[in-house]
Amino acid sequence: MDLNTWLAFFFAAWIIAVSPGSGAVLSMSHGLLYGLRQASPTIWGLQLGLLLVLVVAGVGVGSLLAASPWAFNVVKVVGAVYLIYLGWSQWRSSTGPVTEDSAPATALSLRRRVLTGFLTNATNPKGIIFMVAVLPQFMTPSRPLWPQLLILAATMLAIDTTVMHGYAASASALRRLMRSPRALRIQNRVFGGLLMAVGCGLFFVQRAAPV
Repeated sequence: MDLNTWLAFFFAAWIIAVSPGSGAVLSMSHGLLYGLRQASPTIWGLQLGLLLVLVVAGVGVGSLLAASPWAFNVVKVVGAVYLIYLGWSQWRSSTGPVTEDSAPATALSLRRRVLTGFLTNATNPKGIIFMVAVLPQFMTPSRPLWPQLLILAATMLAIDTTVMHGYAASASALRRLMRSPRALRIQNRVFGGLLMAVGCGLFFVQRAAPV
């Protein structure tokens, strides 16, 4: 891969990562709830989901989702329902007072946090379609596919990990102001509402028209 091509993707990846979405909402939510360290498993789960999206898009399966109304709608509905479920669960989550160094009593297990992050990105059809549109712009058909995909994926994952930790760290800095049951209840409803809104928004994502 040429250096100029990689630099172009590098800057594009920052724009993609910083753009608000379900991953950013989830990172901020868990950063505020659990602190930066405990939010890291969620972020690593997001990266596993993003890696799957990159591979799916890179090997051309994502093109099938873009071309097939049935496949696209199945992925869209699954992703939307999951985000709405996630948001509703957080909205209804019970709260208790927490100290600066402790997580709420209702904190998800490490495995659940990783799985939540993974499913949030892996079931996002908007991400798949977006990557299907973006990745080919930075890949040379005459060169081997996998080395190029490996470079692009490593770049995207490194940048997204940094950005999501930034979101979580920013939210974590507010924890000392959000430790009362009332503050946690408000936080759960704000982020739960945002996740449900993102989920509802997925229902309106349209398949790209064939050219």
